[in-house]
Amino acid sequence: MKNRKLLMIPGPTPVLREIQDEMGRETVAFGDSHFVADFQQLIDDLKELWSCDGMAFVVAASGTFAMEMAVVNNLKQGDRLLIVSNGFFGDRFIEIAKKKGYEFDVISAPWGKVVSPEEVQAQLENREYDAVTVTHVDTSTGAVAPIREIGKVVNKYPDTLYIVDGVCSVAGEPVDMTKDHIDVLFSGSQKAFGVAPGLALLWAGKKSLARRETLPDVIEYYADYKKWAPVMDDTKKYFATPAVNMTWAMKKSVDIIKAEGLENRYERHKRNAQAMRAALEAMGFTLLADPSCRAVTLSNPIYPKGVEDLAFRSELERQGVQVAGGLGAYAGKMFRIGHMGNVDEHELAATVCAIEKTMHKLLPGYELGKGITAFLKSLCTE
Repeated sequence: MKNRKLLMIPGPTPVLREIQDEMGRETVAFGDSHFVADFQQLIDDLKELWSCDGMAFVVAASGTFAMEMAVVNNLKQGDRLLIVSNGFFGDRFIEIAKKKGYEFDVISAPWGKVVSPEEVQAQLENREYDAVTVTHVDTSTGAVAPIREIGKVVNKYPDTLYIVDGVCSVAGEPVDMTKDHIDVLFSGSQKAFGVAPGLALLWAGKKSLARRETLPDVIEYYADYKKWAPVMDDTKKYFATPAVNMTWAMKKSVDIIKAEGLENRYERHKRNAQAMRAALEAMGFTLLADPSCRAVTLSNPIYPKGVEDLAFRSELERQGVQVAGGLGAYAGKMFRIGHMGNVDEHELAATVCAIEKTMHKLLPGYELGKGITAFLKSLCTE
């Protein structure tokens, strides 16, 4: 009998049975009174949990769509954008800016490190910008940006919007729109929320909604705040057919988050991340992200000498665990492993054991037990 396959990539993440069951419900009309109420409750909860003073949008789409939605509703052609990039996905804003005709500057950090608030401050003192974008957690590097400290800097410039890419952070890393001075935050259903891919989530604060009112009609039809806002205000209204069952699944995820409590959830992610890092380092891997800025939602381990990427990931999958390959200059040099959402200690322990077996097979002389021992010691040192 084959091992059950564990999905340990940095998204999509494992989906709990109770969330899966919501996707398997009998579909109803988008105007069904019970669905309308559930949709409205989801929107209200999203706003409350992440301290949004404006509007939350739940749209059938991907996180990349939310990224585009975030900029097109806040910038027009010729506006100035400061892109703060800590890796591959931060750089994605560059391509978007080119296509949209924005003037832009980029501050980049070496992979594994992050741009400091002081660097952002220096750039804002040098030039005026209509918006600043920051990727909270870049899955290419496993680094987490200091979004609160950067938010304090951007907040000094009232005409500059602060846009945060929270695709791989929201519901895993601490983030609060009010405390962090965030004007636009976006995410996706398939990462730390632990829902299947399919929903784009975007929170627009009052400042962002006001900025949209000053712009001419945006070229993008489906991404326009003004098309979706009436629905988010009154969920029985129609613009485009909502993903009914995905919305139920998302609501179940948020119900689980509310029951656990955000602070408890953040602490669980931190505890699990520390244990996984301890295991990986004990097994001979080094982590790309600097210790000062390691995300709790994923880790990016660099292979020790003698371990080849394709052989490692192929054998690990035979052992029942899927991980993702490295990106950019680190393709073939490391793998990426998610430990976010509703992943529990049992799944993490099984993953560590599968990595141990893989290392034992691929690396002569590898001593079994180092990883799982370090993992357990980290968890039990509380």
